[in-house]
Amino acid sequence: MNRNKHILVGAVAIAVLSLLAASICRYPHPANAERNEPYAEQPTVCGDNPADLFELPHHDDSSEQVIYHAAYTVGYNPTYHLPNWVAYCLEGNEVDGDFSRTNKFLPDPLVAGDPVVTQDYTGSGYDRGHMAPAADMKWSEQAMKESFYMTNICPQNHNNNAGDWKDLEELVRDVARKYGNTYICVGPIVSDTSVMIGHLRRIVVPQAFYKVLLRQKTDGTWTSIGFIMPNEPGNRPLMSYMVSVNDVESIAGIDFFPNLPDTVEEAVESHFEVADWTI
Repeated sequence: MNRNKHILVGAVAIAVLSLLAASICRYPHPANAERNEPYAEQPTVCGDNPADLFELPHHDDSSEQVIYHAAYTVGYNPTYHLPNWVAYCLEGNEVDGDFSRTNKFLPDPLVAGDPVVTQDYTGSGYDRGHMAPAADMKWSEQAMKESFYMTNICPQNHNNNAGDWKDLEELVRDVARKYGNTYICVGPIVSDTSVMIGHLRRIVVPQAFYKVLLRQKTDGTWTSIGFIMPNEPGNRPLMSYMVSVNDVESIAGIDFFPNLPDTVEEAVESHFEVADWTI
């Protein structure tokens, strides 16, 4: 259904893990539904099964506001003024769409309270870094617009944003082109809240970013992989950032892919096979 819508964990990833380490349910469930209003009626789905929603994580954070957009779902942290996570599924037929970047950063109209605006980043020295990239949203005008909502944005080192992080984003699109439906959850890792930007709203600068991917193979089995990338300049092979999804969970404090059967989830998240993600 079209919604119109690189063999080991490298030294860099190990260093990042060392530094940052110093009843699962489906969203929305009733408690979150009451706590996290307002939000859109429901998340969009990937593929033909409307009950999948494999991209959605489980996160125990009573202050988190879960917001559903047509293009992605975000778990927004109103204290840090950051997304805790952004989840979406990328279909192969969405990658090469016709809609161009708007470059118009907007406050999220569904945020409860005081939304971040683009001017909060002015003069900060950090990029407005997309979590769900605009280049993944070329399949619809609405999806492209939503990718520029500030709930999808984090303060990001420019060299990282335009370098290794961009390479990772391009890898994900290549994966979707080759293999089809790719379930993605991405967000910041915060271990120090003392570095902030902004004037009216104080926005925490993340120390790193994570991205986890899940897809189903042609034999029906599942495979996953994680990435942890410092929010700093770098020019390294993507292989050096690869980790298991379990590694990311232990750092981020988020349960990824909980809608998989428990036995499948435990097996698939404990390791990764580089060959499954080779383009």
